[in-house]
Amino acid sequence: MTSHFGRCALSLCAVAAVLTGCGAMRQGDNALPIGAPGTAAQSARSWMDPGATSQDLLYVSDTGTSEVYVYSYPSDKLVGTLKDFRDPGGECVDKSGNVFITNTGDDAILEFAHGGTRPIATLSDPGYFPFGCSIDPNSGNLAVANNSASSGSGQGNVVVYTHAKGKPKGDYTDPNITQMLLCGYDDKGNLFVDGFTKDNGFAFAELRSGGTTLTNITLNQSIASPGGVQWDGKYVAVGDQSTNVVYQFSISGKKGTKAGSTALTGAAEVVQFWIAGSKLIGPDADGADVGIWKYPAGGSTLKTITGLYVPLGATLSEAK
Repeated sequence: MTSHFGRCALSLCAVAAVLTGCGAMRQGDNALPIGAPGTAAQSARSWMDPGATSQDLLYVSDTGTSEVYVYSYPSDKLVGTLKDFRDPGGECVDKSGNVFITNTGDDAILEFAHGGTRPIATLSDPGYFPFGCSIDPNSGNLAVANNSASSGSGQGNVVVYTHAKGKPKGDYTDPNITQMLLCGYDDKGNLFVDGFTKDNGFAFAELRSGGTTLTNITLNQSIASPGGVQWDGKYVAVGDQSTNVVYQFSISGKKGTKAGSTALTGAAEVVQFWIAGSKLIGPDADGADVGIWKYPAGGSTLKTITGLYVPLGATLSEAK
């Protein structure tokens, strides 16, 4: 399968435009059923069930509708919808349960309190298409992978917001990575990022804790199309959205050694995933749903959340 991201350069359009051919919802056979998230049957404003704040919440960004859907977890009941996005992409969460969502089409990252319906902060990312994000568990810094310059030219980069506030600091680029996609911190504050080379190949790099440059990492497993990047507690998990396999790597120096793999059976195209203990939550952009698999065992889905359109990102915010 050819990845949506590989079909054209994201520097020419927003992520959603690449995925769907336009920024708006397609009509016809693939239209959402009445009453599903994102349709007129739901409220025209952001909403949240009053009891949502006392529950663990799963946030799923849908670039096809430019909305973010919130589900109780693990019951997977729709308890809220966040609106007023423009092509929402990757998501991440801090220790307080605050959720960060890259608003790719508006050069910004929005922060929401657990169960909140309005942003408590908007972080500007001028001149770029932000897509991936991750919170350093030690410092609380927010790293954002900018896919490309929003001007339509220029390569992507990684920027860091100190304590997830203020203006972005640093401009970490890699001549080997033209388009940054997703990123993830490990438990020591090292940041890993994947993306595309100028020839639409896979590339992977590390910004070491306290470092000022990205170091290219060679993995001993071929990955056709970059997907999610997340620390699973022991290994750096890296997804291949072309094959829907998540690989676990042990990183040493400039090399990554495969320690295992998780096949997401039945998935069509998982871009970002979220590992929650013994489960992996995978928004399926081509399947218009969200699958939940055993992790790291993989195999068939345990559950599937249906009724979405082009889901791209996910994160789990735990009730405090």
